[in-house]
Amino acid sequence: MLTGIKIKRVEKQDEIPFNLLLLADPSKENINKYIFSADIYTVKKEGLIIGCYVLQSVNRESIEIKNIAIEPAYQGKGVGTHLLNHAFEIAKTKGFEKILIGTGNSSVAQLCLYQKVGFRINKIIKDFFTDNYDEPIIENGIECRDMIILSKDL
Repeated sequence: MLTGIKIKRVEKQDEIPFNLLLLADPSKENINKYIFSADIYTVKKEGLIIGCYVLQSVNRESIEIKNIAIEPAYQGKGVGTHLLNHAFEIAKTKGFEKILIGTGNSSVAQLCLYQKVGFRINKIIKDFFTDNYDEPIIENGIECRDMIILSKDL
């Protein structure tokens, strides 16, 4: 599955993959709050973008994966793990000591994946999604209310 894929940083002239970013964050307004001050990386297979992630520095020691999304047809096939490992390498190269990622309390598959690659739960921001999104988010039959922040030492 992972043969023939290429990860590349999105340059200013490149199109931002909003269709993918919206899979992980249903609010374009919220995406626009961070997308232009962050680095975006896409993964292509046979010329098609099948996934992406967004990295933004938090402070001198920490960087955050603000968004990570994989086309549904490619989920569960190692692409997300590959992107996360790429993000770890980029963060290390830039001199960061810690990487953060946040997800919803209802994002069961993501919570499993993040912990499998070494993230640990750091804190919970109660009612983050109910306070910051106009429409309720339902995932896996569960209302997404709280943001779970995970961190990994690099």
